[in-house]
Amino acid sequence: MVTTTPHRFSAADLRKTILDMAYAGSTVHIGCAFSIVELLAVLYRNHLRYPANDPRAAARDYLVLSKGHGVMAQYACMHELGWLQDEHISGYFADGSELKGLSDSRVPGLEVTSGSLGHGFSVGVGLALAAKMRSTGQKTFVLVGDGEINEGPIWEGAMFAAHHALRDFMVIVDENGFQAMGTTDDVLHLGAIEAKFASFGFETVRVDGHDEAAIDAAIHRLWNSTSTKPKALIAKTVKGKGVSFMEHNNMWHYTRLNPETYAQAVAEVGGGVE
Repeated sequence: MVTTTPHRFSAADLRKTILDMAYAGSTVHIGCAFSIVELLAVLYRNHLRYPANDPRAAARDYLVLSKGHGVMAQYACMHELGWLQDEHISGYFADGSELKGLSDSRVPGLEVTSGSLGHGFSVGVGLALAAKMRSTGQKTFVLVGDGEINEGPIWEGAMFAAHHALRDFMVIVDENGFQAMGTTDDVLHLGAIEAKFASFGFETVRVDGHDEAAIDAAIHRLWNSTSTKPKALIAKTVKGKGVSFMEHNNMWHYTRLNPETYAQAVAEVGGGVE
């Protein structure tokens, strides 16, 4: 498989690709893609294993994007890997495009069809249990939004993961403080997320979700633990990170770019031209 080399996963480049996709397709969900850029960059650069750079490799690690509406950030990483080409980016959301606005398992590299929130977590737990039963050593990462953990299936899956001592399972919570219709505090107060997962039998670490070195160190710390508990990385993030008029502005959950806002956003994020 042809790849782009080297795989830089620069946050600026990834955000530029997201903007290009959102503008080309006149689509939404920019802010919630921007909040997970550094998390995905670290995962793809340093932790996820894809033998022969094959997204379908049987021995691959699993990345389940349970908050499927943030998929443009994952597409941007897949473009870096060479799994998606320039035409996929420029043709995003056009008639006949393979790439949808939510994670779709028919696209190689996307493990689940998600968007109905709360379910990707349990799919990831199932993948982790299967890997444990087969003794493959595969790791499973599931990325959820903080608003998404309002959903009951998250906590059913958490109990299941702890009961089966799924030590190679890690949930990453994108704690940006917002969901579609408001702040998480206003919609349904979440309390101490780290303490909640710990009470459900997880080994937990809190981290700045935009500090790539800290993210990398936290993931290594969790995997290097001798505990048999499943892992939870609580990442404090900023919705719309990288563009001043998008940061902490929930309007950009559903707002589309126009020529002026696209140009201003591109100028703020920087990034190279592929």
